[in-house]
Amino acid sequence: MKPVRLYTARICWYCEQAKRLLQRKGIAFEEIDVSDDAEARHWLVSTTGQRTVPQIFIGDHSVGGYTELAALDKSGRLEPMLRLEG
Repeated sequence: MKPVRLYTARICWYCEQAKRLLQRKGIAFEEIDVSDDAEARHWLVSTTGQRTVPQIFIGDHSVGGYTELAALDKSGRLEPMLRLEG
């Protein structure tokens, strides 16, 4: 499986929902709390164009936030994205 990175902040309902979705599906992820990390937040904005968290990466691909993650799951496209090939 491709690695999943979840950039979060404290007191973030959408971050908690994203973590719950991944946990419910048994998908391992690395959580990176950017609450007090201005450099990491700057990197996220420059990389994703978004100022909000969570920001979720599968491998090196930015998939967006919780809403996009949930849509990938609902459409059945999440699991194929996690596979190492492609």
